[in-house]
Amino acid sequence: MAASGLSVTPGTLTNLDPSSKIGNGLSVTKEGIIALKSGVLVEKDGLWVVSDSRPGVNSLQIGDDIIGEVHNLQPKVAIIKVMSVEKEGMQGKSLSAKQLFADITVTELCDRFMPSAGDAMRRRDIIRARITATEPMVRATTKEDASLGVLHALCTACGDPLQADDAVPDFNVSCGRCDYSGYRVLSSDFNNLNGLDPSVLNREGTRWSKEAENMLGHDGARPYLSPVADHRRGWSHEIPKEALRSRPSQGRDRPRREMHEAKCTLCGTDTKVPFKPTAGKPIRCSSCLDLVKQGEADEDKLAAERKLLISIRKEAEANAPLRLFVGRLSRGVTEDLLRETFSEHGEVVDFHMPIDRETGNPRGFAFVTISPKSAGEAAIKALNGSEIEGRKIVVEASQRESNKGRRNRR
Repeated sequence: MAASGLSVTPGTLTNLDPSSKIGNGLSVTKEGIIALKSGVLVEKDGLWVVSDSRPGVNSLQIGDDIIGEVHNLQPKVAIIKVMSVEKEGMQGKSLSAKQLFADITVTELCDRFMPSAGDAMRRRDIIRARITATEPMVRATTKEDASLGVLHALCTACGDPLQADDAVPDFNVSCGRCDYSGYRVLSSDFNNLNGLDPSVLNREGTRWSKEAENMLGHDGARPYLSPVADHRRGWSHEIPKEALRSRPSQGRDRPRREMHEAKCTLCGTDTKVPFKPTAGKPIRCSSCLDLVKQGEADEDKLAAERKLLISIRKEAEANAPLRLFVGRLSRGVTEDLLRETFSEHGEVVDFHMPIDRETGNPRGFAFVTISPKSAGEAAIKALNGSEIEGRKIVVEASQRESNKGRRNRR
C-alpha cells in the first residue's frame, strides 16, 4: 500500500484511514482508499489528495546558464542542443520544442577574432553557455564569464578525451594518443586543465600567428575548412582530392574588386565605388545610399542632385566623340590618308576600314571617330562632298549615332 509522499497510479491502494478526509484523485472503496490518477500522495491542510506528478516545462530566461552539446556547425553559427538548465527547480523539467536548441554566433564565442564557428568548438563538444535572447530564437554566448565555454571535448581523430595544453600558444588542446592538437574556447571548468589558466589558454584579445592563420577556416563556407575542424586527422592529414575539386574559389582565392575614385552626387564627399562611374549617373556614398533606400533623403538635396546630373550629362554629350561614316571611297584611299585628312578637324580616336574577305581590297567605306563632338560636326560640313583621290566622298554621322539620338529623343 502507498503511504504519504509516494507515487501512485490509478487503482493503487493506500494505507490511509477510511475516515480520512480525501480530495482530488482519491476514492473510498470496500478495500480502502485508492488512487484514481497518477501522482504523489500528499496531505494539504488536513485533506489528502493526489498531486500532479508532471514536473512541468522549462522556459528559458535571459541570463540562464545552460549545459549543451554542439549539435551542428554552420559557417558563422554553432547550434547547441540544450541538455539542462543550471537553475534551481529547473533540472527535472523539460524544455519546449522551440527552446531545445540555441545559436552561438562567431562574435559571441570569445574575445578573439574567429573566422568560423568550427574554429572554436566541434560537434559533440559539451559546453556551458549563457542565454542572451529567447525571441525570435534562442541565442547564447560563451564569452561573458570564465566558466562559460567547452567543458569536455573528444579528439576528432581517435576519440580520446582532449587535454589542455599550452605547448603551442595558439592551440590549447591536444590528444595524448595521436598527433591531434587544436583550439577550443575553454571553460574554467574544463575536465582537464592541469592547473592552467583558461584565460591564458584562450588568448583572448590577441591576434593569431601566421602559422595558425593558415589553419583557420576563413570565410567559413568552404567544404573543407582546415586541419583543425571536424573529421580531421591531425596536422599531417592531407585534404582529400574530392574536397579539393569541390572547394569553391572564394576567400583568399577570390580577386579583390577594383575600387574607383568618385564623388557623391548627393552630398559631394569623396567616396569609392566597385564600378567605373558613368557620367550623368548618380554616385552615392554609403550613408547617402542608406538614406535614399529608407526614403529619408532630403528633398532639396535630391533636387540639386537632379540638376547636377543633367548638367553633367549635357557636358558629357558635348565632349563625347562622334562616329562618322565615310562612303564612296576609291581603291587608292589608304588609312593614313584618311587619318591625315580628318585629323585636321579634330582628334581621331578610332578608325575602321572594312576589307573584302574574298578580294582583300577595301570595301569602299570607312568609320572615323573624332573627338569632341563639335569637331566631328565640323568635319561633316567641311568634308561631305569633297574630293579625295578623284572621287567625291560622303561624310555623315554614323547610322548608330543617329539611332541613338532618336532613342534619346523618345
